[in-house]
Amino acid sequence: MNPLQVLYVDDEADIREIAALALELDPGISVRLAESGAAALEAIGAAAWRPDVVLLDVMMPVMDGPAVLDALRQRPGCASIPIVFITARTQSQDRQRLLQLGAIGVIGKPFDPMSLAKELRAVLAAEAVVE
Repeated sequence: MNPLQVLYVDDEADIREIAALALELDPGISVRLAESGAAALEAIGAAAWRPDVVLLDVMMPVMDGPAVLDALRQRPGCASIPIVFITARTQSQDRQRLLQLGAIGVIGKPFDPMSLAKELRAVLAAEAVVE
């Protein structure tokens, strides 16, 4: 079975590294990292690679998470890539707004490194049940 391909996008280098280590505790997950919205779009633009899911920080300079989601939805072949936002803004109205934008889930920051992979898999499993 192929590993779950995750693109983790966050402008904070230390958070990216912790998230990569945390996600890769699950041997069934492979992670690529992007430091900005533009870097995420470039990584996904590579014809030979498409992530199974994008774990996307909401608040980033220049191009925030919602702008990245919008750009992906407009690209051929990328519109169906599941997006899970990761954010410190986890009040119900914030979560609802992100879900209305088209995300399949929201994971709160700070996240628990020991359970991040499990949380991501739970979001993906819940989405699969809904579809």
